[in-house]
Amino acid sequence: MAETEKGPTVADIFRRAQAIRSEKAQASYKEITTQLVREYSGSPFPPTYNLTIPEQDSRAPEEDWTAGLPLVLRGIQQKDWNDVAQGIVLSLEQTENYERSRGPEGTRDKWHDRSKGVEEATAKGVGKWMPEELMKLAERKVQERERS
Repeated sequence: MAETEKGPTVADIFRRAQAIRSEKAQASYKEITTQLVREYSGSPFPPTYNLTIPEQDSRAPEEDWTAGLPLVLRGIQQKDWNDVAQGIVLSLEQTENYERSRGPEGTRDKWHDRSKGVEEATAKGVGKWMPEELMKLAERKVQERERS
């Protein structure tokens, strides 16, 4: 784990919950919560300035993977590992439920395309601010990636 000297980050604890899930695929969410509490009790609490799980944004919409963060914040503020673990597991559950109902990233239909509505604005912004030589380099890389 990439825990800080002061203790784990919220993302570290979430990754640990994912690891427990992959080690014990049949474990209930309650069992994962219990194991997290057991493993982290007595440890310093995560910092509150960075309540995020960056890699989850590509797995599910923000409203799903952030579902448990208010519980995590309350747990940190009240020094309660049970609340922290419940919040982490709620976010894990919501992410897994989304993937189960919609399929993994890249297999969704056009209706669930999260780039809809921002693609044109992104292209316009990139075209306006990115130097021409970088644009050409990026286009070449995309073409190379598509060929392989």
